[in-house]
Amino acid sequence: MPASAFQGCDVPVRSDLVDAHERAWAAIAAPGTWLTGARRVAIAAETRRARECALCAEIKAALSPNAVRGAHDTLGALSGAEVELVHRVVADPGRLSERWAQSVLARGLAEGEYVEIVGVVAMVMIMDTCTRALGLPDRALPASQDGAPTGYRPPGAKKRAAWLPLVEPEDAVAADGPMYPSPKAGYIYRALSLVPQSLRDYWALASCHYLPGDVVYQFDRTIRAISRPQTEVIAARVSALHQCVY
Repeated sequence: MPASAFQGCDVPVRSDLVDAHERAWAAIAAPGTWLTGARRVAIAAETRRARECALCAEIKAALSPNAVRGAHDTLGALSGAEVELVHRVVADPGRLSERWAQSVLARGLAEGEYVEIVGVVAMVMIMDTCTRALGLPDRALPASQDGAPTGYRPPGAKKRAAWLPLVEPEDAVAADGPMYPSPKAGYIYRALSLVPQSLRDYWALASCHYLPGDVVYQFDRTIRAISRPQTEVIAARVSALHQCVY
């Protein structure tokens, strides 16, 4: 087991989970589609800062998130729009709205940047939650890698079923690369499809913590140490606690 992954853990950790974390941190440090490696690592750092933000705690406790005004506790490396996006996605995702999303974009973020930021936040949240549940400290953030973002936008992306454009399975092209486990992939799979590399990076990590797409609908079998019903009870409870409306 690499020293940088799950170091000090006193329970066995699956090798594929260790490898998934290693690949995910390397992906976060590398240039993305719209963000440099340095900006992606800064977003990872701000994701952790949001957990301790006093304004976010006040918003979370308020009857309406729109009733609270103030400034986020920030590390200062990101723009105001980026900070607002990161903090609200971390602290109060269940009450985001399309109007709020459009207000973030109006402050200077491009749609692709928005999606890529959400992808980085989601990956960091998965990994940090996993290691903290094992009683481990947050892993040190990786050093960013030099290089330019690719700037690739899928030609089939359309704003139709969500707040931002998506790529429906029938609109995907070869240049997008692999994205979906099947032509009938649910909208949860399509959420990051405006940035195909972010979609691939996220699901490579998320599937290791839950189930790969090709076995999700095989309800009579399990590939984990617990049964499939046990997996789904835990998943449903976590979703409810996080106010996941999906």
